[in-house]
Amino acid sequence: MEGSNNSSEKGFLLLGFADEPQLERILFIISLLFYILNILGNTAIILVSCVVSKLHTPMYFFLSNLSCVDICFTTSVAPQLLVTMNKKEKSMSYGGCVAQLYVAMGLGSSECILLAVMAYDRYAAVCRPLQYTAIMHPQLCASLASIAWLSGLITSLIQCSLTVQLPLCGHRKLDHIFCEVPVLIKLACVDTTFNEVELFVASVIFLIVPVSLILVSYGFITKAVLRIKSAAGRRKAFGTCSSHLIVVIIFYGTIIFMYLQPARSSSKNQGKFVSLFYTIVTPVLNPIIYTLRNKDVKGAWRTLVMRNSLVQKIYDI
Repeated sequence: MEGSNNSSEKGFLLLGFADEPQLERILFIISLLFYILNILGNTAIILVSCVVSKLHTPMYFFLSNLSCVDICFTTSVAPQLLVTMNKKEKSMSYGGCVAQLYVAMGLGSSECILLAVMAYDRYAAVCRPLQYTAIMHPQLCASLASIAWLSGLITSLIQCSLTVQLPLCGHRKLDHIFCEVPVLIKLACVDTTFNEVELFVASVIFLIVPVSLILVSYGFITKAVLRIKSAAGRRKAFGTCSSHLIVVIIFYGTIIFMYLQPARSSSKNQGKFVSLFYTIVTPVLNPIIYTLRNKDVKGAWRTLVMRNSLVQKIYDI
């Protein structure tokens, strides 16, 4: 952003839901509650996946990565959001806005790739059960997770670098809940066609392509499951995959709505609610969905709790 903007000197004003104070107070409580649940739930998944040897499998390795991404992603937005919701002067420094822009987009893009990787893992488990351990060996799992993290970082560097170079010509008011690429594009006082096209292309790569791969994977999974003669076997296979599919639908649905539309087309509050949902609410759904629908996780968590209780009793004696 050019020096004439004054944005780099004074920062930005995040309007959020300031025009509806009662709604803002309610959303503050909801956001705080969901942020705490996000930290507790996803930390619990990471802990149980690392400590319980039964869960040292590719599925829970990727699930731990997903939980880590969710904690970092929400933390890049929620604390600042809670602060601005709770004060009259809703200012944010230029450096803080740029940092949030890079981190949030990088982590969000990484999650898009990670969910596609998890779909491939489910495909290998259901459709190639005899070769599963050979296909999803530790080196491949580590490589796929690294690709997910690095691809998010790279696209964030490219997309955000192009965005922060746009001249804002003194505009400081962001009519949004946090610093996000489509919102900053709206503030630019020059032709932003190139930026919008580039954002659309990046969105196709990180949204449409992974979703297509996920749908193809689940197409093969469905065919394989329907060939299982045992009704109990079919239920187990569908149960293993349905949790991931629910997370995919919720996460991709809201982000596609935000990013695969013209930058200036969304209504005043619609984009705010959508962004609030996929940054605050969706990360909480991951541990809830995976835990409530997964007997392995619940069993491992009970084992861990019982083990700690036993150690504590021995220590007390």
